[in-house]
Amino acid sequence: MHIDLRHLRTIRAISQAGGLARAAESLNITQSALSHQIKGLEDQAGVELFVRRSKPLRLSAAGQRLLRVAEKVLPEIEALETEFEGLRDGSAGRMHIAIECHACFEWLFPVLERFRRSWPEVDIDIRPGLAFDALPALRTEEVDLVVSSDPEDLPGVTFLPLFDYEPVFVAARQHPLAAKDFVEAEDFREETLITYPVDRARLDVFSELLTPAKVEPRAVRQVELTAVILLLVASNRGVAVLPDWVVRAQRGGDFVTRPITAKGLTKRLYAAVRTEDAEKPFMAHLVRLARDIPVRMQRGDAQDAQPA
Repeated sequence: MHIDLRHLRTIRAISQAGGLARAAESLNITQSALSHQIKGLEDQAGVELFVRRSKPLRLSAAGQRLLRVAEKVLPEIEALETEFEGLRDGSAGRMHIAIECHACFEWLFPVLERFRRSWPEVDIDIRPGLAFDALPALRTEEVDLVVSSDPEDLPGVTFLPLFDYEPVFVAARQHPLAAKDFVEAEDFREETLITYPVDRARLDVFSELLTPAKVEPRAVRQVELTAVILLLVASNRGVAVLPDWVVRAQRGGDFVTRPITAKGLTKRLYAAVRTEDAEKPFMAHLVRLARDIPVRMQRGDAQDAQPA
């Protein structure tokens, strides 16, 4: 027995219309063609699908069973057709993001909220790119965008620059180092350094300052949440190095910031995407938002960075 989508649409139309003439009209075929379809399907099934002498036309038990299948399958097929149409015209798709930057959650959520309002048909998900190898996952299409500060030369992957940021030293106002114009690697030897719970190689304070200078802090304390890091710093329980956008978004804190070294440090964040996806309309829009909103946060325009 062979049942195709045409048969399922036919039995649903007859059930909804209550007769062959109106069902044929809704399907844009002749009543004779519709009768031929029904007879062919009944011949394949070996059972009658309709009670012929009833008015309005009534489904048999077998017909009711086929109708239940139609009502289950056809909405899924129609939803899939709509999704594919959205993919073709660029209004729908998938945006699964991996983050290699722990603090990036601070600006990414406002970016995604603004993005969601413009692209409601795009499926959004976030995977912290600290528990798996994010760039290979991008190439195998497990994720669609990777936020990273470490661009690589990879075939089929494009690194789109987002924005520059400055890692800054953060300490309580009464901390002795708060009196300095800037801090250097040696200043950390006697300090408790409060960091995110990630590998040292992913932390700017180690990769850009302490490891090259071969300086080890007196202690390292790992804390998951930015707000808790700043609370501990303000309580003089340790010092931290955080991106400037994180600190400027926190108003009224009892802490100070200082540059790292006399020249300061500058880092750049990138959006790594598959090259063929870079020009997709929703991808290009997300990248534009990711360039704009964090810069506002860097300037301290936290209110302006909120979704409209």
